[in-house]
Amino acid sequence: MSVRSRYRRVVAEVAEVCEQCGREPAEVRVIAVSKTVGPDEVAEAVAGGACDFGENRPDQLVSKAAAFPEARWHFIGNIQSRRIPDIVGSAALIHSLYQLRHGQKIDQAAERLGKVQDVLVEVNVSGEASKSGVAPEEAGALVRELAALPHVRVRGLMTMAPKGDPAADRASFEGLAALADEIRSTLAPADAAAFDELSMGMSEDWREAVSAGATMVRIGRAVFSEEFE
Repeated sequence: MSVRSRYRRVVAEVAEVCEQCGREPAEVRVIAVSKTVGPDEVAEAVAGGACDFGENRPDQLVSKAAAFPEARWHFIGNIQSRRIPDIVGSAALIHSLYQLRHGQKIDQAAERLGKVQDVLVEVNVSGEASKSGVAPEEAGALVRELAALPHVRVRGLMTMAPKGDPAADRASFEGLAALADEIRSTLAPADAAAFDELSMGMSEDWREAVSAGATMVRIGRAVFSEEFE
């Protein structure tokens, strides 16, 4: 099966799960995580209809965004201060922001580029030490501090669920959705209106994420790997 076919299959499966949950398929965006593949596979995914791609390394983000400017590029990896100008220069959305100091540097880089950078706040809902992200009880304060930065727009929250436990996955995703609702209620009207994204769910657990309200699912192997055929 080709990358094009696998991407289209994922989109069809997402639409089917949306309908089962009483949601419109257009409410969920599939982000093809291309961090393990080269430009040929990206081109094949684009030919299959992919518009959104995720990268976790700044070098790959910059080079692929330059090669495929028609796509929307998402940064989903660990943020390093020194690479923030590169990330801001290429990313439509940064999913992995959880430190105010990085938000401040993103604001400065965005100001230099004359843009407002869309970001998501990464939340460690599961509490696992191996996962990054702000603690749920601290997320609201961080969102409000970031929202005060003139060149940063907080679009919502992101999380990663524990692996191999569907019940724990669902609890994490439902917890993030509830937290987003709680935080939204504390924001100024303009900030609350922009705060409408939930990035959660990957190749193994996106179904639980969609059921819990995900607006973006980050799918890598199910699109680019033969193991999902």
